[in-house]
Amino acid sequence: MADYKIEVFSALCSLKTFTINGIEADEDDFVDKYDHSPEEAEEYACGDMQADIRPVSNRVLEKYKINEDEYMEIAEKVSEKLSFGSCGWCV
Repeated sequence: MADYKIEVFSALCSLKTFTINGIEADEDDFVDKYDHSPEEAEEYACGDMQADIRPVSNRVLEKYKINEDEYMEIAEKVSEKLSFGSCGWCV
């Protein structure tokens, strides 16, 4: 089983800590994070921030020494932490 740690900054949309098997991890290897409803928010705010899980890639599996099941478990956790709907933190 992969050893991973995921912590979010108080601003919600950034990871403070993300490591997998002792390797500094990149959220972009697991999710596409973007505002799904920017028209619903004021400038510099988010209307519906969501992190959509990316398809599994062999490059990522090799990089973090994980299997497909571990990838999906980690990707779901990252998505859960970075999907929070509307936010005005940056306003």
